[in-house]
Amino acid sequence: MYRFKGKTISEHLTELALAGNKKFAAMLNPNVEGVLGIRVPQLRQLAQCIAKDESWRQYVAEADTEFMESRMLHGMVIGYAKGVALEERFSLIEKWVPRINSWSVCDSVCSTFKPKKCEREAWWRFIQPYFGSSEEYEVRFAVVMALDAFVDEAHISEILRIVDKIHHEGYYVKMAIAWLISVCYVKLPNQTMPYLKKNNLDDFTHNKALQKICESFRATDKQKAEIRLLKRKEAKK
Repeated sequence: MYRFKGKTISEHLTELALAGNKKFAAMLNPNVEGVLGIRVPQLRQLAQCIAKDESWRQYVAEADTEFMESRMLHGMVIGYAKGVALEERFSLIEKWVPRINSWSVCDSVCSTFKPKKCEREAWWRFIQPYFGSSEEYEVRFAVVMALDAFVDEAHISEILRIVDKIHHEGYYVKMAIAWLISVCYVKLPNQTMPYLKKNNLDDFTHNKALQKICESFRATDKQKAEIRLLKRKEAKK
């Protein structure tokens, strides 16, 4: 069994949980089992230390799913590991993605994956299959990776085309798409505005995207006024 500084990973996580906030974390991740409430900066620090250990691959191979934070730590170590060939990293990520069981696991780890400039197109190709997955968190993984790394002139048209074809009913997919579109608008308003005026998004996702834009400090008052005019009336359930 992999041990780091003489302790198992579960022992490290249990100790970090003492300084965390389990009640608050559980509230943010409803219906997710095994929430310890470890603060993300502390988890990142542990992940960075493990990633520097010469036996980090052993940890990744043995990583369990006992806690929500176990899944998060697993992904972070894959992201922080240095000197790893891109093919190996992709292989490790492929095995990790099915372990995502909450939005916080997904989003915290995605922000750890930092595609190098020379690797960006390979990363873009890598996440494509996940957009079409039937699994809620696999789709969210692709969407969050897109908003973290690919909202730019080169990818904006393709991003909008892809999200317009996603019709997954998962709440965390819809919220991620709304978040992505809001980032697209804030960064590239001229390219995104025509899409906001005409798209195939369901009313909930469309309106959430508008809401997120209006909540952004980076959107001007004039822009927000224009955005509010695009709100749709959602059908009552």
